[in-house]
Order: sequence, then structure tokens, then C-alpha cells
Amino acid sequence: MALPGIVPAVLKGEDSTLAQRWSEWARHHDAETRTRIDAGDQETIVNWLLYGTTFTAKPRVPLEEFGDTARTARQFTDAQIADLIGDRANDMVTALAAPGQDERRLFARDLFMRKGYSFANPAERLRLLQRLLTLVTQVTGDRARYAKETAAIRQLGDTSEQFAERSKLFRDRGLSTDTSFRPNFALERALATMKDEGLVRPGAVHEIAVVGPGLDFADKASGYDFYPQQTLQPFAVLDSLVRLGLTTDARAVHVTTLDLSPRVNAHLHTMKQRAMSGQAYRIRLPLNPRIPWSSDVLAYWKYAGDRIGTGGEAAVTSVNGETVDVRTLAVRPDVAMRVDAEDLNIVVQRTAEPRFDLIVATNVFIYYDLLDQALAMTNVRAMLRRGGFLLSNNSMPVMPGSGMQSAGYITVQYSSLEDDGDHLVWYRAE
Repeated sequence: MALPGIVPAVLKGEDSTLAQRWSEWARHHDAETRTRIDAGDQETIVNWLLYGTTFTAKPRVPLEEFGDTARTARQFTDAQIADLIGDRANDMVTALAAPGQDERRLFARDLFMRKGYSFANPAERLRLLQRLLTLVTQVTGDRARYAKETAAIRQLGDTSEQFAERSKLFRDRGLSTDTSFRPNFALERALATMKDEGLVRPGAVHEIAVVGPGLDFADKASGYDFYPQQTLQPFAVLDSLVRLGLTTDARAVHVTTLDLSPRVNAHLHTMKQRAMSGQAYRIRLPLNPRIPWSSDVLAYWKYAGDRIGTGGEAAVTSVNGETVDVRTLAVRPDVAMRVDAEDLNIVVQRTAEPRFDLIVATNVFIYYDLLDQALAMTNVRAMLRRGGFLLSNNSMPVMPGSGMQSAGYITVQYSSLEDDGDHLVWYRAE
């Protein structure tokens, strides 16, 4: 692998110990990467604290760098925002002390109790409150730093260089599982383009891998938490394949999700078990009407999922005094049974044989540096059949002799908000 300057010293030099050195480094790197799941889960809880509505009646926190609240942020003083965060944090501690059967509260409560926090008395609850406020400070500080880095990247003259730099922006950030419907619209547009260019033929896709399928907990743009946690991408890809005529039936395609998160994998295993007993998998698609969506995104939101499930009628609900448009879809059990979850670290692990026609990875490789991305690309190639594709919204290094080549790209805009879009790239296995 031609990666001068970024290969760790322990892996340099080819001798009889290289295989052992690589194995030891990979085990250590895998363990280190998995520790980032915990940091990502804590950031997810911060998103929930700032935007969630089920544990508090307080308004969402209007921070300028977050989503559609930017337009109202200037109406608040710093002191007012700090007071609002404090009030919401206090409400969260109260909610976690008596979680009931709420899955988000139970998850957050368990996470903090594993870290030594307790709800036994006011002093212990105060200690957790202080921890939550510290986490908010850390997360908002990190996001301010990422915003500065993004601004610096925009100053680069070459757009390809900008894309490559943005594609590893979160290399030192916790691994997040948050997701939304946006990237799935972009994936459908990319697959449509690949079909039009003759790269993907009808009926040619049978085995798909989704790296980092995500789990919708409380996204940082809108923070909706009024419905159970859900995964979207495995079903969205199946839905798009049917809609585009790339398969006649979602049941002719098998999806394998590849993820590090025990929480994500457990959710998918439970979904599969329920599907085997005949239960549909319910997906809610909320749409924030205050975001100036593009007409194509609005159209996608109205029909997404109609090829794999039933229902889908739009309704309007009220969340803390704000209206939200919601579609509820019941994915058919026979479709849900086409999805299997595997625990896998894409940087240092791979499946046993090249079996996939398509590998999808959106908002995944942005969490890795150039070396990790190059190693992930090697594993992707090993898992793809010849002629198969990797489809991602991050730029990936293509090394000489890697067996992968860049085959096309599109740019998709979700709304008229700044930086609310994606650059989709597809790479072909030679």
C-alpha cells in the first residue's frame, strides 16, 4: 500500500514479524476505535438535551450553529441561552431518575450509571447535572472548532481538495449513530444516475452492505424524539432499488448491516426477530416545515417507503407548540426479514468472501483519517464482487493497485440552507 508518511512506525519494514505486528496493531486499533462509540453516545445525549421534547416542556435551545434554530438564536442573550440549557439539563436529570419504559431515558440512565453516577439523593443528581452541563460545553466547543475548520476548508482553491478535507473532518470525534432521511434521498439520486449511465443494470443487485446504518435517536437539526428509535437506510436503499426498477421485488435483495455499535446491532436483531413473528417494522418520517426544503426532497419525503411498506399517509402533529409533518410507514415483515446485522469494524475487518454487489456508507468515513480510510477501502474491495460499487458521501483514497476506481459523482442539495447538501461518489471494483 502506497501510504508514505502515514503508516505507523510499527507497521514499517517487511520481515517475518510483519504479519504478527499487523495483527497486534489491528486488535489495538479496533479496541481504540470502539471506545469512540461511548463518546458518540454522549454527544447524542447532548443533542437530545438541547432539542428533545419528550422529557421537558422547555423550548429547544437556539444555537446559531445548529439547524433551523439559527434564525431565532439572535433573539436570545447568552445568559438566556445558558439558563435554558440549565433548565433543560435539570429536567433531563429528573426524567432519568424516573425513566419508566421510555427507551431513550433508559439508555441514557444506564450509560451514566455505568460511569458511576447515581440518582439516590439530591447531591448525586446535582453531580449528574454538572456532568451534563460539562458535556454541553465540550460538544458546543467542538462544534465551534469544526465550524472554523470548515470555514478554512472553504478557502482551499480546489473543490476536490475541499471535498477530501471535509471527508475526514470528524477523525477525532466520537462515533455518532444519529441519522436522518436526507442521505437516503441523495442515495436514490445517485442510483438513478448510475442506472442512466448504464453502470447498474436492472436485476444486477442482489447483495448489499450498509456500513453504519444509523439509529434515529435525536438529530442535531430538529431533535425529534416523539417516536421510537428507528433505522432508516437499509430499508430506504431497498425501496429505491424497487422504485428505480433495479430489482422487481425487495425480497430478491439481501441487506447486511455492518456496524460497531452494540446498540445499533441489538436494535436490528430485535427488528429481525419481530419480523420473523410477523410484525411490521414501523418508520416515522418527520419533516420540519420551517426548513426551506428543495422541491425534489419534498417529493421524496411524500413517496419514500411506498415500495416496501403500507400506510405512509401524512399527518400533522404538534411538538412543544411547533407543528411537524409526519409520515408513518409499516415495513412489511417479509422485507424486514431481508436485513441481517453483523458486528464489523470496516477499518480492520472484512467479511469472509467478496459477496456484495453494492456497499453503501454515508456519514461514516468522515470519522476516520487518511490511513483508516485507505484501510477501509482495502476491506471494501475485498468484500465487493468484481464490478460492484461503493457508494459514499465522503471522498476515499484510491491507491495504485487497490482494485478500486472512481466511477462518478453527483451533488445533491437538500434545502436552501447553507451547507445543507451532499456530494455522492461511487467507486467501482475492478
